[in-house]
Amino acid sequence: MQQPQRLQIGKGQISGYISIFLSILALVSIVCFVFPEKLTTPEFREIYTAQSMQLLLKVVIVASFIFALISLLLSKRVKWALIGSGISAAAVALGAFTVEGSAVQKSGWYFGLDWMLLDILLMTLIFIPIELFFPKNTGQTKFHSEWRTDLVYFVISHLFIQFFGIITQKPAIVFFGWIGLDQVHGWIQQLPFVVALLLAFFATDFFQYWAHRIFHNHVYLWRFHSVHHSTQHMDWLAGSRTHFIDIFFTRAMTFIPLYVLGFSHAVFNTYIIFIAVHAVLIHANTRINFGFLKYIITTPQYHHWHHCEDPKYYGKNFASIFPFIDKIFGTYYLPGNTWPEGTGVHESQYPKGFIRQTIYPFTKSPFDNNLKMEDRSNR
Repeated sequence: MQQPQRLQIGKGQISGYISIFLSILALVSIVCFVFPEKLTTPEFREIYTAQSMQLLLKVVIVASFIFALISLLLSKRVKWALIGSGISAAAVALGAFTVEGSAVQKSGWYFGLDWMLLDILLMTLIFIPIELFFPKNTGQTKFHSEWRTDLVYFVISHLFIQFFGIITQKPAIVFFGWIGLDQVHGWIQQLPFVVALLLAFFATDFFQYWAHRIFHNHVYLWRFHSVHHSTQHMDWLAGSRTHFIDIFFTRAMTFIPLYVLGFSHAVFNTYIIFIAVHAVLIHANTRINFGFLKYIITTPQYHHWHHCEDPKYYGKNFASIFPFIDKIFGTYYLPGNTWPEGTGVHESQYPKGFIRQTIYPFTKSPFDNNLKMEDRSNR
């Protein structure tokens, strides 16, 4: 197996990569200002303002130049600094300091480029420092052999946020839209915010638990879900590696209680933000065990056991938020402070790359699986 590429702290490499990363974000962000109807998400335009995004763009540009200078001073090499500052200069030339937001006309379709840029900026600010300074696998840094594949999954899932949002809501609307739910919605929205939020967490996690477990127990559905389990490098990007069939089914099941119970916008938005961060956290390469909280809410250690490559531990820890749901149904496993030795699947020659993994589940019959029958039945 190809060894992860190490990042050298104090050598100017990390600051150089940060400069390049920020400069690329800034350059791509300009396109959002030019084509807001097609490249920005209506729901998020209601949360942020054009002025706040203009300020953030300027801050990112300045930070990119600063990190380029730091890289140059630490490494005495111009490669990383030149690339980062060069891309930032191009962004400035294209109007990064002068671009202004404009009125947005309603559009029938759009890509979630703004959501992708904001999310990847937030996730990197949170999780790259955590994985650098508190890693579980000390030999693993960013740039393992399949990081580009996981990044593609991240980009695709964010750009097509409208598509995934529409198709995952359809089942709930079709099956429950004809029922008069106004009284239920009114009662739920009168609940205290914290109570309503905890109810949203529990209801969605309960439905997601069974959707998740079905994908493990059904032979053909496992082929789609095995894409998510195929990573041998658990990190903050690993959670993005999910087949679109898996996304559709799991999110559709999760949306049912949200639709039926009709939570307020405040509860719904808080739930979305929490899930976005928490889903990344539980896949992260960090040794933090969170003390007693790991028995209340799922943590990286808990979810890493779910991804364990050892068949003895298959079929454990399906819950996304609350471990007690696994306790109720007999699928709980958390052995003290012990972590699994490895993650991945036992299929030989599992395909690499986004395109091959997307096609892979369709290339086999429901009964043609390289997993041993006894392994499969335990999932």
